[in-house]
Amino acid sequence: MGRLSEIAQVAVRHGFGYFLRRNRLGDLLPRGDGRDGDAAASDRGRRLREMLDELGPTFVKFGQLLSTRPDVVPPDIVAELRHLQDDVTPLPFVQIREAIETELDLTIEQAFLELDLTPIASASIGQVHRAVLPDGQEVAVKVQRPAAAGQIEADLGLLYQAAKLLRERVRALEFMDPHELVDEFARSIRLELDYGHEARNAEIFHRNFAHDGVVVPRVIRQYSTGRVLTLEFLRGTKVAELDLAAMRPDERRDIAYRMADTWMTMVFRHGFFHSDPHPANIFVLDSGELGLVDFGQAGKLSDEDLTKLTRLFVDAATENVDAIPRRLRELGVRYAPEREQEFRAELRVLFDRYYGTRLSDIDPLQVIREGFQLIYSMNLRLPSRFVMLDKAIATLASVGAEVYPDFNVFDVAKPYARGLLADRFQPRVIAQRARTEALALGSIARELPYQAHDILERMRDGTFQIHLENPGIDQLDEHIDQASNRLSVALVVLGGLLGSSIVGVFAQEGPQIIGLHLLSFVGFVVSGAFGLWLMWGVLRHGRL
Repeated sequence: MGRLSEIAQVAVRHGFGYFLRRNRLGDLLPRGDGRDGDAAASDRGRRLREMLDELGPTFVKFGQLLSTRPDVVPPDIVAELRHLQDDVTPLPFVQIREAIETELDLTIEQAFLELDLTPIASASIGQVHRAVLPDGQEVAVKVQRPAAAGQIEADLGLLYQAAKLLRERVRALEFMDPHELVDEFARSIRLELDYGHEARNAEIFHRNFAHDGVVVPRVIRQYSTGRVLTLEFLRGTKVAELDLAAMRPDERRDIAYRMADTWMTMVFRHGFFHSDPHPANIFVLDSGELGLVDFGQAGKLSDEDLTKLTRLFVDAATENVDAIPRRLRELGVRYAPEREQEFRAELRVLFDRYYGTRLSDIDPLQVIREGFQLIYSMNLRLPSRFVMLDKAIATLASVGAEVYPDFNVFDVAKPYARGLLADRFQPRVIAQRARTEALALGSIARELPYQAHDILERMRDGTFQIHLENPGIDQLDEHIDQASNRLSVALVVLGGLLGSSIVGVFAQEGPQIIGLHLLSFVGFVVSGAFGLWLMWGVLRHGRL
C-alpha cells in the first residue's frame, strides 16, 4: 500500500482530498493528512491532468486512454485529458547504445555510418535518433527504454490495486468496471511495447498509401526487432512546429483539408486508420507532401462495420431518429434497455437543435462535445474500435481548427460518406450481399432439423439443461457470503458475552481479575476482540 499512499498524497495536493474522504479512502493517507488541498469541482479536469503529469509517464498514458472514453469520463475531463503530452527527459546515449547493440547483435559502428547522440523525439516508452545506414540511407531509429517494460508492469500492478479499491468502496463508480478499464489499458500499452506490432501497422499504411500522395516511411526489417524499429527518415516539419502566423490562409487551409482527406481515406476506403492524428505525428515534407509517423495505435473497420455505418448515415440523413438506437446496437453500442425512450428523446433534441442548418455552418467541435455529453449521461458502452475512431475524428477536428480556424471536418467527410452510400447500394454490391445472406440463411435452414433433433434427444435422455447468466449474481453471492460471515461473528460475540456474564454471576470460587472470574474476564476480552474486528471490517468497506 506504500505506493498507493503516495498516489493518494499527490491526489490531495491537487485538490482531491474531498474525494478520498467521501469514499472512505482516507486510510491511504498518513494520520492527519487529507484535509488540505480541496478545490472547486469546476476545474477538476485541469487538476486531474496535472496530477497524472506528476505521477509519471504510465499514468499520463492511462490519462490519454481515459480521454478516449467519453462513456465513463465526463466531457469536461475528457477535454482536459486530451492535452496530456507523453514527453520525458531523454536517456543518456550510453544506455541507448547498449540497447541497440543488444537487440541488433551488432556494434553501433557496424550497424550505422552515423547515429546522432541527441534524440529527435523522446517519450515514456522509447526515443528516436537519426542515423545513416552503411548503404548511405538516412533512417530514424526508435529505441525502447531498457526499463520501460518493467516500470509499466509495476505501474499496472498499482492500477489494478487502485481499481479493486475503487470497485469495493466508491459507489459513484458502480456504473463502470475499473478493472475492465485497466485491462483495456494493459492490452493497449503492451501492444505499444511490441515494436513488431508497430512495424506491421507501418507496412499496412505504406501499402495503402503507395499511390495516394501521402508518405509513410518504409520499415527497414533487417534493422528492426521487438524493441528497435528502423524506418526511412522523413525530411520536413511537424504540423505542431509550423509557423502558422507566417503562412498564407490558403496554405493553412490546404494543409488542414489534406490532413482530413488523408484520415477520411483511411476510414472510408482502407478500413484501417491511424488512431492518433496528433500534430507531432504529421509532417509537412520538404516536397510538400504529408508524412505520417508513430503507428503504435491503429483501428480497423470491417466491411460489415462500414455497411452498418452506412445504414446509420442513411437514418441520420433522413432524420429517422427512432431507428438510430437500433443501428447503434447493431454496431455494438450498449445501453440500459429501460432507458431507450430517454435515449431517443435526447437524440431528437440533438437533431432539432441543428435542423435546417447547413453543414458548413455547424461547429464540429461543439457537435463532438455534445455527443460526448450524451454518451456519458446515457452510460453508453462503445466498442473499442469505435472509441478509437471517435478519438481520431475528435483529434483531427481540433488539430484542423488550430491550423485553419474555419476548418470543418464535416465538409471533408460528406463526399466520402456519400461515396460510401453509393458504393453500398450499387446493383453488384446488393446482389453480392443478397447471395451471401441467402447462403447464410440456407445453411441455417439445413442445420435446423438436426439441431431440433439434438434438443429432443437430450430432453428424452434427461440431459437437456438451460443456463441463465446474470452479470450481478456473483456480486450478490459475494454479498450474501459477507453478510452471513458477519452474522456468524456477531452470534459468536453475543454468545461469548452471555456466557461470560453467566459465569461472572454464578462462579463464586477460583481466580479473579479486577473483580471478575478469570473465565468471565477471558470471555469478555475475546468477545470484545471479535466485536472490534467486526466493526473494523464494516467501517473499512464502508457498508454494513
